[in-house]
Amino acid sequence: MEKVIDESQQGSTLSLEKNENNGRKLYIESYGCQMNFSDSEIVASILAKEGFNTTQNLNDADLVLVNTCSIREKAEQTVRKRLEKFNAVKRTKPNMKVGVLGCMAERLKSKFLEEEKIVDMVVGPDAYKDLPNLIQEIDEGRNAVNVILSKDETYGDVAPVRLNSNGVSAFVSITRGCDNMCTFCVVPFTRGRERSRDPQSILEEVNDLWERGFKEITLLGQNVDSYLWYGGGLKKNFDQASEMQKATSVNFAGLLELVAQAQPKMRIRFSTSNPQDMTLDVIEAMAKHRNICKYIHLPVQSGSNRILKAMNRLHTREEYFELIDDIRKIIPDCAISQDMITGFPTETEEDHQDTLSLMEYVKYDFGFMFAYSERPGTLAERKMEDDVPETTKKRRLQEIIEVQQKHSHYRTQQHLGKTEEVLIEGASKKSEAHWMGRNSQNTVVVFPKEHYNVGDFVNVKINECTSATLIGEAVGYSENN
Repeated sequence: MEKVIDESQQGSTLSLEKNENNGRKLYIESYGCQMNFSDSEIVASILAKEGFNTTQNLNDADLVLVNTCSIREKAEQTVRKRLEKFNAVKRTKPNMKVGVLGCMAERLKSKFLEEEKIVDMVVGPDAYKDLPNLIQEIDEGRNAVNVILSKDETYGDVAPVRLNSNGVSAFVSITRGCDNMCTFCVVPFTRGRERSRDPQSILEEVNDLWERGFKEITLLGQNVDSYLWYGGGLKKNFDQASEMQKATSVNFAGLLELVAQAQPKMRIRFSTSNPQDMTLDVIEAMAKHRNICKYIHLPVQSGSNRILKAMNRLHTREEYFELIDDIRKIIPDCAISQDMITGFPTETEEDHQDTLSLMEYVKYDFGFMFAYSERPGTLAERKMEDDVPETTKKRRLQEIIEVQQKHSHYRTQQHLGKTEEVLIEGASKKSEAHWMGRNSQNTVVVFPKEHYNVGDFVNVKINECTSATLIGEAVGYSENN
């Protein structure tokens, strides 16, 4: 639940330029968070070299892959239904092979392969480079599985194919895995221990994206703030590094500086942050560089110290307030968003009120709010009873959503009358006559098209707002063009 899940993207298929020399067709669907969509690009890049072109027509496919998510029960049910659909097609096309990638792979490998026999191949998130060997196995009629979690795989040497992109913004993966054992989260078990990617390979990817016309990147990881490069290896082994390795190590603030300086006209965003790992030097780097966007996604999950402890969140309510105060002091116009889980095991009405009062203190710009649902394989599922009634969860969630909507409107109103730089991403969903883009704070801005184009940085005067959208008029190009 740490990662933002864009509902509009769920189940979307990848499509990239055809290579006339490739004779086989790959159909790949992605579910879950941005990390999964980024991984699908890596998979497509590896398989393009193995003779596969992508197709968006299931019936044409030689190989069907589903990149899965274990974060929420809904995603798992959806993937199951899709696998049933693929198998129905397979009955009329027996040479078609079906595989499951990603976070569900490790946990459900025996169920999918042996018990239900609904897939030919199961591939974990660290095993994508092994795909050529695994495909050879299934081509020869054998089931194939590799769900081994790696201590060093970061895919730093695989240039992702940018698929279904708006050509303006791209994700750049900087870490894999997670060391934070939050009791509600399955990520450490599905993506392994945390390791960081070589900063040089990140800079090369960023520079390449700029050369290809991209104007904005999001540095991506389960927990970006704990990025730490010291020549390779797991973050948890840093204390065993040599003095030279420690002296030349690069932390997240250092990486932000390197990226911001490498491409001063490119917008830099990052996601996701963890309150226990975010340090002052990161906030100071944001304040120092104009091209680092003034927006932090800072999941808190609960406002109650008792529940935070039960979740194994290694920060308190008071420490979170201190961090918020530091952000507001150093970057007064910084937008902050949240993830919130309501109805966690043993949550009382008092705990719920603590969450509401925390929200009143912070007044988030926007948020991603969920009722707790037990996830198989998590510590909470193994050790805690899901004892908050569904009706109570729903009522508390509704109260949280209502408070957030009030605060979102309060925050968008702060922009009224201001002129803000907007990067045009595409046409507005509601009107072909309007452009849609985002300001530095990640708020959607809509304004008449006039003579501007996708990818332009435009100064927009904000005249109206809803709780989610700013409405204005362009007053000219920004100095960033």
